[in-house]
Amino acid sequence: MEPVSHYYYSHRLKLQFWDWGQDGKPTLLLVHGGLDHARMWDWVARALREHFHVYAMDLRGHGNSAWAPGALYTIAEHTLDLSALADVIGDFPLYLVGHSLGGIISLTYSGIYPDRVRKAVAIEGMGLPATHRIHKPAPERMRTWIEGVRQTERREPHSYPSIEAAVARMKEANPHLSDEVARHLTLHGTNWNADGSLIWKFDNYARGFPPYGQNLEDNRAILSQITCPVLLFWGMESWAPDPEADGRASVIKNHRLVKVPGAGHWVQHDRLDIFLDETLRFLTES
Repeated sequence: MEPVSHYYYSHRLKLQFWDWGQDGKPTLLLVHGGLDHARMWDWVARALREHFHVYAMDLRGHGNSAWAPGALYTIAEHTLDLSALADVIGDFPLYLVGHSLGGIISLTYSGIYPDRVRKAVAIEGMGLPATHRIHKPAPERMRTWIEGVRQTERREPHSYPSIEAAVARMKEANPHLSDEVARHLTLHGTNWNADGSLIWKFDNYARGFPPYGQNLEDNRAILSQITCPVLLFWGMESWAPDPEADGRASVIKNHRLVKVPGAGHWVQHDRLDIFLDETLRFLTES
């Protein structure tokens, strides 16, 4: 089955979301990660819609949502967009599932509006570790951001001569992907140029890390306000560190971490079986 496409407005931007049905069931909202799109959730949505009315959003600058020229693509802006869509749906408290950037956004919303979230699931969505360059001193952070934007201004978006070439690049980014999943993600994540080549849908300016908005103390203050149960996933072959080992997860009072073997950063693709089993149990238990 295919979801129904809808649009809504947030911050003067026209943003897309997908509606998987079913009316009368509790609302569950899926939030994808950076440089990704809502249709990456298709396998998850088909399974979860048996229990929930499932929606999946395209973040600003991603998928079929509008780009935001001049915006920073901060966590605050993305959380604003999630808040606007949640208000459009208007069914509280809701369930949130997010991956990577989408996990950060989902947990941020859960801390800002704790009474509006019943349960939250975050796949590698605890934010960047303290060692990341985004936490460097402010002068270095600002300089890195300015120079990154200037480089992007001089950069021509990369195109691919065929769908096969784009799929190969997708699999290079995540070697765990099957051919079927890689092709699906590529078909929904690209646009055709006039010459028959393909280009990724996301805005290249969404690649950079904004120079502010990920302050460690601010993050801890927000996450400490989460009152709902939280399920965290970490792929044991991921580039991201274990969020319990480095202490990032400890600020969330009621959480459980699932460490997934044979999975990298995209746990929901790499070990869909484990992800669905753990997530369904968590979301449906009283």
